[in-house]
Amino acid sequence: MKRRSFIKRSSTGALVLMAGGNAFGSIPTHDLLNLCILHTNDMHSRVEAFPMDGSRNQGLGGLAKRASLIKKIKDQEKHVLLLDAGDIFQGTPYFNFFEGEVEMKAMSMMGYDAATIGNHDFDGGIDSLSKQLDVASFPMINCNYDVSNTVLHDKVLPYKIFNKGGITIGVTGVGIELNSLVPKNLTKETRYQDPVSHLNKTASILKNELSCDYVICLSHIGYKYTEDKIDDLGLAASSANVDLIIGGHTHTFLNEPVIVKNAEGNATIVNQVGWAGIMLGRLDIQFEWNRKNNCTSCKNLFIGKI
Repeated sequence: MKRRSFIKRSSTGALVLMAGGNAFGSIPTHDLLNLCILHTNDMHSRVEAFPMDGSRNQGLGGLAKRASLIKKIKDQEKHVLLLDAGDIFQGTPYFNFFEGEVEMKAMSMMGYDAATIGNHDFDGGIDSLSKQLDVASFPMINCNYDVSNTVLHDKVLPYKIFNKGGITIGVTGVGIELNSLVPKNLTKETRYQDPVSHLNKTASILKNELSCDYVICLSHIGYKYTEDKIDDLGLAASSANVDLIIGGHTHTFLNEPVIVKNAEGNATIVNQVGWAGIMLGRLDIQFEWNRKNNCTSCKNLFIGKI
């Protein structure tokens, strides 16, 4: 039978989602595989930690602390997927001087598996973004930006499939409308398309045609809006075949992931971890053989920040 999944725990940076009670009953441990999903969003070129100047974020963030924490987790966990939900660039002089090269090389050294495009990743222009992708060891993934007539035509993937211990994970991504956010001369012939329909089409391919056990969407459209426009909560509710949405853009610090009932009545997890690398998202998903999906009762515990 096809492998099924359920959530054991989910944590954001130092947020840990702990299962209550005996989550697995009498299931033999050899039937379980743990996938540890680590994620970031809206780093905004925060290469160094915030200065010790008495501000709210003093001493937080920075690539060195993040790299150390990621390495520690990778040393402990056998199957790790490391993802980013966009806006890697813009916000400190590192981007102004080096145009994103520092960020891309550092993320490659940390072992990022994939990222999606944020609106600020176009701030140096699409040609500069293309140049920086040449030094990255991970792909940019997006299914609703048509970049076929740009220099990114062979550098942005609609999806990518990862295999972790025999489990297949399909990762896709969606981005926000660019017209009101980024000057046209920076994006050139990039064409925005409806994220809901393109996500559903791509997720269906991943789940039903390519038999992925788990489907993740890296979203840079924003967690929640009061005005009438698509956000991650609406995206989750309108989706099918999407198990997890890792969000960005609105710099939303979620104390715990949110569960949304999707268009088929199934659970979709939505998570986002603020900005500037202050937190590292972590979700541990357990896959089991020959059982239906089950979601344990969970409680989040905040135990610190990187």
